[in-house]
Amino acid sequence: MCSSDNKGTPDCGHDVGRLINTLSHQLKRQMCVQEEEDSLTTNMQRLVLHYILFQSLQRDIYQKDVEKEFQIRRSTATGTLQILEKNGFITREPVKQDARLKKLMPTEKAKAVRQHILDNIRYVEELLAKDIPEEKLTVCREVLMQMSENLSGDEKRREEITDHE
Repeated sequence: MCSSDNKGTPDCGHDVGRLINTLSHQLKRQMCVQEEEDSLTTNMQRLVLHYILFQSLQRDIYQKDVEKEFQIRRSTATGTLQILEKNGFITREPVKQDARLKKLMPTEKAKAVRQHILDNIRYVEELLAKDIPEEKLTVCREVLMQMSENLSGDEKRREEITDHE
């Protein structure tokens, strides 16, 4: 919400949404600094590949998992995964129980850039947390998660309204 100065003029310079948007753009620029090394052209591709690389070590990963983890629509997930597949970072393997279901598997090419992606993510995380006490980071995470839940709840409410029209 915008605050007002002593003349009643709105000051939206520090709105939470605007700050998050600015931070998001800064993060995207920071994460793509070394993109030529691994040919991942977007931050989303890098994050999704990181997720697949590490989660697939513990369990089978499907497109629905990517959609849920990143809170993205099916079309966005499909586009990102198609690019990762086209560029040789993942394959989609049919599942025995349901041929329609495709398991996402990292390729050797993906495994070769695993450490680079991990190092880049660690570097950015350290940069974000620099000079911020752990207590404040904990509160920040909690607040950001609550904001995400607030937005998700509103999205679901809107979808329900649209579905009933």
